[in-house]
Amino acid sequence: MAAAAKLDRPPVRTAFLFFPNGVVPENWKPKGDGEDYEFTPMLKSLAPHKAEFNLIENLWHSETVGRNGHWAKVPAWLAGGYVERGSGADLDTGGTSIDQRIAREIGHASILPSLELGVDEPYSGIDNVGGGFPRILGSHIAWRDPHTPVPKEIIPRLAFDRLFRTGSAFPVVSGLNPRSEQVAQALQRDDASVIDIVLNDAKSLQRRVSSYDRTKLDEYLDSVRAVERRLEAGFVPPKRWINEKPFDLKRPAPGVPRSHKEHVRLMLDIMMLAFWTDTTRVGTFMFGNAQTGRSFDFINGVPNRGYHSLSHHREDKEQRDQYEKIGTWHVEQFAYLLGRMKNLDEGGSSLLDNSQILFGTSLKCGNRHDPHDLPLIVAGKAGGLMRPGRRVRALEDTPMNNLLVAMAQNAGTKIESVSDSTGRMTGLG
Repeated sequence: MAAAAKLDRPPVRTAFLFFPNGVVPENWKPKGDGEDYEFTPMLKSLAPHKAEFNLIENLWHSETVGRNGHWAKVPAWLAGGYVERGSGADLDTGGTSIDQRIAREIGHASILPSLELGVDEPYSGIDNVGGGFPRILGSHIAWRDPHTPVPKEIIPRLAFDRLFRTGSAFPVVSGLNPRSEQVAQALQRDDASVIDIVLNDAKSLQRRVSSYDRTKLDEYLDSVRAVERRLEAGFVPPKRWINEKPFDLKRPAPGVPRSHKEHVRLMLDIMMLAFWTDTTRVGTFMFGNAQTGRSFDFINGVPNRGYHSLSHHREDKEQRDQYEKIGTWHVEQFAYLLGRMKNLDEGGSSLLDNSQILFGTSLKCGNRHDPHDLPLIVAGKAGGLMRPGRRVRALEDTPMNNLLVAMAQNAGTKIESVSDSTGRMTGLG
């Protein structure tokens, strides 16, 4: 893989943030048009960031029409293809997700080609009531190919450690593992440099192993040096670009936080840190799996009832109001992310200015499973390629894949089509 070119300006970072179970449509859509529109109560937390995003309307995935309400729509959100039924052993999403296609073209320029995060463990089994679809389809938006989901990390500490303490980098050489007890102890220190630790430990091994093992160790050291070359080739902001109060995130505690809000925000912070340090330029985050039954009883006025069951409110006002509060909470977490990214300076522009963040869901109405006019927001300026601050209304039933093509090209790829796309979405710049 060719080395990335030196950059004299921040690269474009791309994130796809998915929340499940749809919205109450009339509480999502505002009144007004263009730059002059009123925020609905559901979107009011975004009001301070109005100049930083576009509301995108009238997009859909035609391949999801008449399919299962949830399972087929989730992988199609970023892959855009026709999702087949199956036994689980023969998964077929009809396409590779756009994040992975972007990563294939630009991933060599960063330590991690892409980063996949979430909060729910993957589902198993077949939903025979819901049309015979494998439930794992609703557990992933990132697909390496039509048959292979990309595992997402749901434990904050392990996600954090992927950025700085990647355990898979340590090989076993004839029973001798460079991750010795001393290395393991050093890795627990917040100031430990993994590359320095590994190189020092490996050099001591070179003097004690056979010629065959020494050859294997040399191959390993070459891979470590490749990481160093990527670091050198990647974007490193000049000191004058860095805020006096740089982004600070301590290594999270083990396990999953008891607080769902803390869990979500930790994962968003980790993705932000991955972008800020240029550890990756492509990421996905799932606020929840399809049909998640998570309780949101920590929200005032939402009793201990499952999120998915509330989405089928059947126009019962009490249940519908609770469902809307959960959707509003997800918008608030997105607003939290935008606020944090706006405050990270990159030499006269912000991390958000140099990013494009898609936030949305795979169905319009949770009660009716409507696939038309998906609730979508794109934030950031993509390094000047996007013009935010507007309500952008595409022609009715424009392929969402047109938006994915535009975002892929903004990220620096040569991708020209995704499934039923008819070209790059217009009106964004």
